[in-house]
Amino acid sequence: MKIIILGAGQVGASVAHNLASEFNDITVVDQDARLLRELQDRLDIGTVNGHAAHPDVLLQAGAEDADMVIAVTNSDEVNMVACQVAYTLFHTPTKIARVRAAEYLEHSRLFSQEALPIDVLISPEELVTEYVEHLIEHPGALQVLDFAGGRVQLVAVRAYHGGPLVGHQLRSLGEHMPGIEVRVAAIFRRGRPIIPEGDTIIEVDDEVFFVAAREHIREVMAELREVDKPVRRVILAGGGNIGLRLAQALEDRCQVKLIERDPERARMLSERLDRAIVLLGDAADEELLLEENIENTDVFCALTNDEEANILSGMLAKRLGARRVMSLINRAAYVDLVQSDVIDIALSPQQATIGSLLAHVRRGDVVAVHSLRRGAAEAIEAVAHGDGRTSKVVGRRIDEIDLPPGTTIGAIVRGDKVLAAHHDTVIETGDHVILFLVDKSRIPDVERLFQVGVFFL
Repeated sequence: MKIIILGAGQVGASVAHNLASEFNDITVVDQDARLLRELQDRLDIGTVNGHAAHPDVLLQAGAEDADMVIAVTNSDEVNMVACQVAYTLFHTPTKIARVRAAEYLEHSRLFSQEALPIDVLISPEELVTEYVEHLIEHPGALQVLDFAGGRVQLVAVRAYHGGPLVGHQLRSLGEHMPGIEVRVAAIFRRGRPIIPEGDTIIEVDDEVFFVAAREHIREVMAELREVDKPVRRVILAGGGNIGLRLAQALEDRCQVKLIERDPERARMLSERLDRAIVLLGDAADEELLLEENIENTDVFCALTNDEEANILSGMLAKRLGARRVMSLINRAAYVDLVQSDVIDIALSPQQATIGSLLAHVRRGDVVAVHSLRRGAAEAIEAVAHGDGRTSKVVGRRIDEIDLPPGTTIGAIVRGDKVLAAHHDTVIETGDHVILFLVDKSRIPDVERLFQVGVFFL
């Protein structure tokens, strides 16, 4: 697939890295020649130095025959105009734009073929807000991801000593929870993936990924660890777009305090929020955190634009007694340093954004994609089409499907039913199949499995 990425910042570079490794023809456009050189030193891609929305620059980047334009510059306006130019002058089939300002997103009529012809809108702030909401809804989870419109969730949880299933074989999961459809999709032990079998024994500190219907998630988590109490008190550090969105989303069900150091911004936040308390100050101020009872706080989220400040304030909040700490961190190297040891969960806008983008790049009928473990693994929701003649999966039992190594089928959504995937489950046309891949290099093999043969009409 020929893809033009507009913007070589952190999101653009992450997208280029993910897509270039999958044999796509990638060209990145940016006005910063230094960023482009750094990308070319690391990736086999083309680059164009210039303004992302200028027609001559897009032409130089190959817009005449591009399959997709992904506009992720730091300017919403440049992203929107670039999609308009790509549509009007070059008839680019798929146009994706990152738009962050809520003032634009609130008016859906702006984004149509008759107005601004953007096929897919990506809002990192909205994605991170939803992600944190899921983690607050399921205290103790490391990751919670939606499939099949939210009916099915993939949850990562660390197995704790004393969990009923810890020290037992996976096949006993059905005995513990009769009538509940659940499947362990993958286990990471000391950072290395283990493909789960019936006789696999769950060990303390295993990172377990399981798939189940949304209403059963809490029961399954209870098998692996002591379920945390519901979240009641939340402190948010940073009143930017994400902090404001999250405060608005949580203030009706939690006691929310939002710390903002800029007086004008704090005043605006207090006017926009109904129940949340806005505090003027520095989230790394120990005295302020103690005054606000940090030791009784269920979740502390550091969401400023400064990731070093997020790490430091998160470390301080943890030391002072916050039960769970999340910090917005962009650099993968920082994530590896601090997650689990110092910070409970590192939030990455890039990884959330990339997952949304990948669903539109995958071949075959792929509905949803989630990037896992900082891009090393991936979960995919693919729709099966065709019949026994034209499809490599329809009409076949799971143990008859030639799944690539390191790939497991976690669940199948058939109409209103959520089915755990067993070896003798037969896939039918129209099934939504949720797959977990511990090795991203196998993605093309999975895509080919779900592509329909030439005889399918």
